[in-house]
Amino acid sequence: MDSESESRLKIGTRVSEGHRNYQMMYDMLTGIRIAVGRVCAKMKRELTMDDFTAAHKLVFDVTGNELTPGVKYDFKFKDYAPWVFRNLREKFHIDAADYMMSLTNKYILTEMGSPGKSGSFFYYSRDYRFIIKTIHHSEHKFMRKILKDYYEHVRNYPNTLLCRFYGLHRIKLPRGRKIHFVVMGNVLPSDKDIHETFDLKGSLFGRITSDEETSKNPHAVMKDQNWIKRKDKLELGPKKRELLMAQLERDVEILSKLNIMDYSLLIGIHDIQKGNTECIRDHKLHMPKTDQLERESSMKRSQSQKANIVRKAIRSANPENIDTSELPASPSEERKWCIFYRDDGGFRSSDEENKPSDKLYYVGIIDILTPYNIIKQSEHIWKSITQDKDTISSVHPLVYGKRFLEFIKKSVNRSLISPLEKKKT
Repeated sequence: MDSESESRLKIGTRVSEGHRNYQMMYDMLTGIRIAVGRVCAKMKRELTMDDFTAAHKLVFDVTGNELTPGVKYDFKFKDYAPWVFRNLREKFHIDAADYMMSLTNKYILTEMGSPGKSGSFFYYSRDYRFIIKTIHHSEHKFMRKILKDYYEHVRNYPNTLLCRFYGLHRIKLPRGRKIHFVVMGNVLPSDKDIHETFDLKGSLFGRITSDEETSKNPHAVMKDQNWIKRKDKLELGPKKRELLMAQLERDVEILSKLNIMDYSLLIGIHDIQKGNTECIRDHKLHMPKTDQLERESSMKRSQSQKANIVRKAIRSANPENIDTSELPASPSEERKWCIFYRDDGGFRSSDEENKPSDKLYYVGIIDILTPYNIIKQSEHIWKSITQDKDTISSVHPLVYGKRFLEFIKKSVNRSLISPLEKKKT
C-alpha cells in the first residue's frame, strides 16, 4: 500500500462483519440500543442523588431472557447513570429515537490518526454525529466522580463548549475482559469539508505537527506551534469575540474547580469560498474489504498490542471510498440550539463591524477527563527539571486554565479584554 493510501486510512474505516473489532462494536451498540430504549420508555421524573451513582447491569446471550433479546455473542453490559444521561441528551436536544437509529445502523471505525498516548479507539456513528470512545478504567471512575458537577454546568450554561457526553457504559467480554467507553457529540460537522484543524492547549513543548507529516497529509491536525508559526487567528468581530471568551472562561472555571488539566480547544475551519469542492471527505472516509483478515484468537494482550493489531488490520485492508452521499447534507438538528453551532452548524467568522465573512469555525473543548493527580504531578516535576516549566503541558489546573485562556485571547484578538474582567472594573 502506498503512503498516500496509508495517510488516508488514518481517518476512518468501516466496521462490518468480518472486521476483527466487529464483535466489540456489535456488543457496544446492542447494549446501547437496549439500555437507552429501556430508560427512554419510562415516564420522565426528577433526578435524585442516587441517579448519579446508579449502574444497571444487563446480561446478553444467544437464547435471550425477559430483559434482553437473543444475540450473536454472549456478553455483559453495564449502563451507568442512565437517568442522568437521558437528561443530558434532552438538554442537548438529542432525540432518543434519532440517537439510537444513528448509532445502531451503519457505523465507521476510526483511529483519528492513531490511538495516541491513551490507547483509546474512536468509532463514528453512520452520520458522523456521535463518537464512541474507549476509555481507561481511571477515566471512567473520574467521569462518575465529576458527573454531578458536569450535569449542573450543562444545566446552567446550555451553550457550554465542553465535550458533550451522551452515555457512559461498559461491556464485559468472555474470559473477563472489560471495556469502558463513552458516547460523545462530534465537534466537527458531517456536511462540510474541514480545510484546517487545530488542537490548541496553550502549551508549546512538543506541541507541533512536523512539516514532514503535513506534507504527507495536508489535512493533519495541527497544534499550538503551528498556529503561532502560521500567525493564525480566529476572525471574530467584537460581539462574537465576547460571546466566545465569556463561555470559555465559564468552562475553564469549572474545569479548574474539578482539578482538570490537559484539555484542548479543537478548532475545525471550513472555508466558505472553497465549500466542498475539494471533496476532502471523499479522501478521508474509507471502508476496508476485510474478508481475508486473519482472526486473532488470543484475548490476553497488552494495550499496545491491541493498538498494533487494529493498526495492522487497517493497513492491510483494501480501501474503497465511502460514498459521501450517505452523510447528511445539512447540519444535525441539535446544533441549532447552541449559539456556537447556529451558523449553518458552526460559528461564522465576522469583521470588526460584526458582518459575516468567509469562514465557519467548529469549536469545542475536548479531552476533559484528565485530573492533576500524582502521576501528572510527578510528570510536572520531572519535565520542569529538563524543560521550561512555562511551556510544558502538565501543570496545576489553575495555571493550565489561565495559560489556556491567555493563548486563546491572543488567538482571537490581542487587545481583547475578558468579558468577566470588564465586570470587575
